[in-house]
Amino acid sequence: MTFLGDSTTFAYIILPVLVFLARILDVSIGTLRIIFVSKGLKNFAAMLGFFESLIWLIAVTQVMQNLNSWQTYIAFAAGFAAGNYVGVVLEERIALGNLLIRVITQKKAHELVQVLREAGYGVTSVDAMGAAGPVNLIFTISKRRNLNKIISIIKHYNPNAFYTIEDMRYVNQIYPLPLTKRSFFQHVGLGKRK
Repeated sequence: MTFLGDSTTFAYIILPVLVFLARILDVSIGTLRIIFVSKGLKNFAAMLGFFESLIWLIAVTQVMQNLNSWQTYIAFAAGFAAGNYVGVVLEERIALGNLLIRVITQKKAHELVQVLREAGYGVTSVDAMGAAGPVNLIFTISKRRNLNKIISIIKHYNPNAFYTIEDMRYVNQIYPLPLTKRSFFQHVGLGKRK
C-alpha cells in the first residue's frame, strides 16, 4: 500500500508522474553535485549529495512497492534521461567557474587582441611557430558567463582562428583592464575604437 492510497489511478498515472519528477530532481541535483566536486566546492557538493540520495531512495522505494506497474519503470528511466538534460541546462545557466581560452591564428592578431582588451578582458599574446609557419597565440582567462561574448568577438575578427576552451579549477586573479581607460560610449560599443 502506498502513502497516497491504493487506487488504480494512483498506481498507473499519479505514481509514474511522481517518480518521473523525482528522478528529474535527483539526477539534476547529481549533475550539479559532480560539477561542484570538480570545482572544489565540497560543502555544496555534500549538501546536494544528501538530497540527491534521499530523493533517489524515495523514488526507488515507490518503484519496488509497485513492481506490477511497467509505467513506473518507464517513468523512472525517462526521469533519469530528462534529469541529465535538465542538469546540464541548469549548469549552463549557473555558468560557474573560470575558463582558459586559447586562440591560435595565422592572421595577425593585433586587432583581435585590442578588441578583447577594450572589452575588459586580460589578454596575453605570443608570437609562435606552427606547423605551417608563424602563428599568434592568444590566452585569456574569463568567467564562464562571458564565453559566448568572447567567442563572438573571436569569430567576428578572425573567423578562421583555432581556439580551445578549458575549465579551470582555481584562478588566483583575473586581470581585466580598468574601464576608466575607455569612455562610457566605447564601453557600451557606441564609441570609435582607437
